[in-house]
Amino acid sequence: MNPFSLSFGKEPINAIRQDMQINEIVEGFTSENPAFQVCMITGVRGSGKTVLMTEISNEIKKNKDWITVELSPERDLIHALTAELGHHRDLLQIFKEAKINLSFLGFGLEIDTEPSVMDTSVALDRMLEQLTKKDKKVLITVDEAVPNAHVRVFASQFQIYMRKNYHVYLLMTGLYDKIHELQNQDTLTFLYRAPKFPMSPLNSQLIAKQYQQVFDISEREAAGMAGIVKGYPYAYQVLGYLCYKNRCGYDQVIEEFDAYLGEYVYDKIWAEMSEKDRRVAEALSKCENGRVREIREAAGMTSQEFSVYRDRMLRKGIMVSPVYGHLRFTLPRFERYVKRKTDYEY
Repeated sequence: MNPFSLSFGKEPINAIRQDMQINEIVEGFTSENPAFQVCMITGVRGSGKTVLMTEISNEIKKNKDWITVELSPERDLIHALTAELGHHRDLLQIFKEAKINLSFLGFGLEIDTEPSVMDTSVALDRMLEQLTKKDKKVLITVDEAVPNAHVRVFASQFQIYMRKNYHVYLLMTGLYDKIHELQNQDTLTFLYRAPKFPMSPLNSQLIAKQYQQVFDISEREAAGMAGIVKGYPYAYQVLGYLCYKNRCGYDQVIEEFDAYLGEYVYDKIWAEMSEKDRRVAEALSKCENGRVREIREAAGMTSQEFSVYRDRMLRKGIMVSPVYGHLRFTLPRFERYVKRKTDYEY
């Protein structure tokens, strides 16, 4: 069986853990005096946000006092969270003792002597209050959060739970632009204070070690493969998958590698860029030395204008500044993609 995977969000067999980020977020939530109740993981598509969130959730659920609930941003999150907690077998006795009758809401908990709770928000508030009294903690995860009505309403309500000192914690993943837009909502400015964890590249030495073990190749060959993927998790999986499937070296699958990245990741990233984002990307693709001044001149922008779009690309995780006054793409072989794309379009 191929130990590498092309599926987004599913933890591959040969995944490389981001232990530093996992530990930092887990400790932030679970310490005696939690450092935060909300945090967000940001990064480009294919950077491993979902896998990291899953690993954090799995670590936290090892503690019997924690309940983890995964919610979809496309559903009514308040109703979904109430339903998840109401169906949780280990919590039914707590709600029964608190005489919370959820039968009207269809959650299966009926108490003959108590009137049914007729409002989902009221029911959830009472449930969280009782869980907090029992020193139970709830971690809510939302993958690929977007600033839609469901997420806005839930985030606003979550702020109330925080003020009431309920033991609830929220972990969201999302693209930089989506998270930024969510933070800019008038009633959700508290999210600005929540820590954001940009996805960092995988360790190149660990990538090389994995490739060397799987393919039984030399250190030099493995380092060459690691150099191609540049720490980008999806590229690490794609290159490994193609080499394993074809039983060949990476140089023989490089065109197929480019095609996979283009079709499944880069086309979407390119489509989400503004016209001026693309101008900066095109200019960088043509400046091999990566000097900011030359890139700006190639893009035909003033220093002030260029800095706006450069900073956007840095925050999105598409570019990085390895040393002062220089830029490079973080995404493997993205400069080749940009050159082909702009040559085709113009």
